[in-house]
Amino acid sequence: MAERSSIFDMIGPVMIGPSSSHTAGVVRIARAAIHILGHIPEEATITFYNSFARTYEGHGSDRAIIAGLLDYATDDSRIKNSFEHAKEQGLKYTFKSVGNASTMHPNTIRLELKYQDKEVEIVGVSKGGGVINIAEVNGFVANFTANLYTMIIRAKDVKGTIAFIAEVISHDECNIATMSVSRKGKNDIACHFIEMDSPLHPITLEYLRCIRWIEEVTYMSPVN
Repeated sequence: MAERSSIFDMIGPVMIGPSSSHTAGVVRIARAAIHILGHIPEEATITFYNSFARTYEGHGSDRAIIAGLLDYATDDSRIKNSFEHAKEQGLKYTFKSVGNASTMHPNTIRLELKYQDKEVEIVGVSKGGGVINIAEVNGFVANFTANLYTMIIRAKDVKGTIAFIAEVISHDECNIATMSVSRKGKNDIACHFIEMDSPLHPITLEYLRCIRWIEEVTYMSPVN
């Protein structure tokens, strides 16, 4: 099925400039990443690829990514001074750039984040108009937009898992918009990425976390 865009994708979000792809999209990638981490990070290694590698300083993507890691929204006036705010909050960060990664989208960012004993690695793509794709989470192929309620389940690759998860979600009268599964290998750990049109009840999330073969459940509201 061909990918479709709305008029809002073309106009872009309310944001601090100069560019929807280099600012708003970058902020949203970072905010999605910290929601997966579960906290504003203490340390961050940020790698810009291709077009981003050549333009991230001039187009303000460096300030935008730090602002997102501080959980600032795309229209937050503090984006312009995010470096100063990061210093105040004790966020340590390193920028890297890779100018010729032929297999990656021109506007790709890799985030390696740490908070206490937890680490996550996220690969995100800014597609223009503030639209993003979270392409990878901790080495698993993800491909979700962060526009919807999103649940990430890391679980053992046991038979009937997909049907079971879908059945549990259905009891909340929640419609699944997209669902994908990525695994390291047969009978290995699998990661389920589920986008939903409406939120889940907290008790549903707690129930899933109690299932013996489910190792981790991460739940995100839409990211702006």
